[in-house]
Amino acid sequence: MSQPVAILIACPQGEPAAALARGLVEAGLAACVNHLPGMRSTYRWKGEVVTDGEDLLIVKTVREAFPDVEAFVLANHPYEVPEVVALPLVEGHAPYLAWLEAGVPTTRASQSGIPRS
Repeated sequence: MSQPVAILIACPQGEPAAALARGLVEAGLAACVNHLPGMRSTYRWKGEVVTDGEDLLIVKTVREAFPDVEAFVLANHPYEVPEVVALPLVEGHAPYLAWLEAGVPTTRASQSGIPRS
């Protein structure tokens, strides 16, 4: 059985985030992506403290797909160093977790390359 995870990805607001969300689901790398607009992030970048508006993607997938999700994000994300972090889902509604696992065919991710949006 696969381990379900939620991957957090901070993105520029609007279409960049929407395109990543859509691309991850279309590529079979995620069963679902929640797109939360209007987040404010404060971080240190190149010696400066910066506060920016961002959108947050919460990608529901399985741990085995993480390398392919990461590669997809790195190939399609506009940031120099995008946030791509996975959190394990330690408990969940069994039918939902079964649906999530069925929505991410992990064997597809390891075949002939990663689909690109």
